[in-house]
Amino acid sequence: MAPVAAGESSWTDGRVVFVDPEACASEQIAALAVQASMIAAGSFESGVVRRLARRSPTVLDRYLTVEGHRALAANGDLLPAAASTLIDLDIADLSDCAAASLALAMGKSALADPPPEFGTIHPKRLLTAQDELAAHGTPDTRSPDAAHTDDASLDEREDEDSGGKLPALFENVVGGQGLLARLFQRMLRLGPESEGGITGGGVPRSARALVKPGRIVTVGTGVPAAAEAAAAIRRDGLVYPEWDVHRRRYRSGWCTVCESDPRAGEHAIPLAPVSNALMRALARLRSSLDHKHRRMQGDDIDVDAVVDERVRLLSGSSPDGAVYIESVRCTTDLVVVMLLDVSGSAALPSVSGGTVHDQQRTAALMLTSALHALGNRVALYGFYSQGRSAVRALRVKRFGDPLDAAALRRLAALEPAAYTRMGAAVRHGTALAGEYRSAARTLLVVLSDGFAYDHGYEGAYAEADARRALSEARRQGIGCVCLSVGADTEIDALRRVFGTAAYAAVGRPEEVSRVAAPLFRDALRSADLRRRMARARAS
Repeated sequence: MAPVAAGESSWTDGRVVFVDPEACASEQIAALAVQASMIAAGSFESGVVRRLARRSPTVLDRYLTVEGHRALAANGDLLPAAASTLIDLDIADLSDCAAASLALAMGKSALADPPPEFGTIHPKRLLTAQDELAAHGTPDTRSPDAAHTDDASLDEREDEDSGGKLPALFENVVGGQGLLARLFQRMLRLGPESEGGITGGGVPRSARALVKPGRIVTVGTGVPAAAEAAAAIRRDGLVYPEWDVHRRRYRSGWCTVCESDPRAGEHAIPLAPVSNALMRALARLRSSLDHKHRRMQGDDIDVDAVVDERVRLLSGSSPDGAVYIESVRCTTDLVVVMLLDVSGSAALPSVSGGTVHDQQRTAALMLTSALHALGNRVALYGFYSQGRSAVRALRVKRFGDPLDAAALRRLAALEPAAYTRMGAAVRHGTALAGEYRSAARTLLVVLSDGFAYDHGYEGAYAEADARRALSEARRQGIGCVCLSVGADTEIDALRRVFGTAAYAAVGRPEEVSRVAAPLFRDALRSADLRRRMARARAS
């Protein structure tokens, strides 16, 4: 952080946030949160900023209005009250990425002026800072302690939030361990790192008004007859919508997903030893903190209870002293749907030997084996597509199936083929996970090289639909994690496809144990928050 010049509004160059030193603390926190949220949400991508530099101040203000609300909403579960009250969900839902916000800003639709707390944007200063960073390279910005713990398992760091590593500039904000420092650190974490550099992994978007393009109704599976009926429906095909980013609307009933078993063949059964480190890390995912309000003791103050106590005291009643929030650790059911991309691009050579398919299949087996051994409900499906009416979901292991030799033979039979209609596969995985959403914590894991392509499904259109599908799942309270294993896809390309879902790129399956637990934990925390907010709205 640094002070702005006299008469200037708050702004950032992408590395330093400049705020008014004369403003009150709440105004400074709000300004900091807005600028930090835009950094975390990718609002200052170089391509967008270069286009902004050639636009009028009016377009800049319009972009700031849309992108400011979108970025705040994307980080809404981490914001202090001073910033969360600024969010306009109606404006935030107009856009799902910086490019879409710029298109709206250059359009003619009516938009309100940005609030004073949003500050301003200086495109030329942003470009200068980005050019300087590119010219000098990216330094080793880890803290001194972190430099000696690269080989330590992340599961041993029990109190660590996520694998993100921040620039040193942000590590000691306002005393290093204060409330503002922790807030800023969580908002700007970039995700775990691999040999290839910093991976993606933003903060999932906060809960918003649920978009309901077409609800998928599936038959319950509580009895054998119902299970058979559900299997017949999936075999004949489930219909899902698709997001048309160019027209800004859904194409209703556009894609058909059919379930089937992989074709049997003489394939070597894959092996994937599960490390004790991965087992320990994933075992903690079933343990969560339940916050009990109005308790006689606890580790935080219940502000509402304190206000009520004060009112009782002033009215002559006797307060009971139950003004604390107690965090109680509890064990919950965990439901995981694993989607493995088996499209033709997975047949490409991997950066670590073999093919991308070999690496991602091994990673999928490692995660499925560990989660199943820990007593979680796990389903594993492969997917590929040949047009919008032929999206295939290949059953390797359903929720009720054992992870036995038959399941391993089905996994071994998966061979890369055809294309990747990512959005339809994600929506089908969401429907599968949704069957248990009310009774357990749910997680959707996508293993893919991030290359979304099919007939009439490519470029910005495909990327926007994949992002939208993941956003739909998160809005339903389902945690989403995306992993790319062994592929050489650039981080920017992964970010365009996976959006603000938690994601990481690693070179080898062995590295999955290092990043899986932090990513899963972040995704489940975000999902828990959305479930609580949904219950609060319902009540």
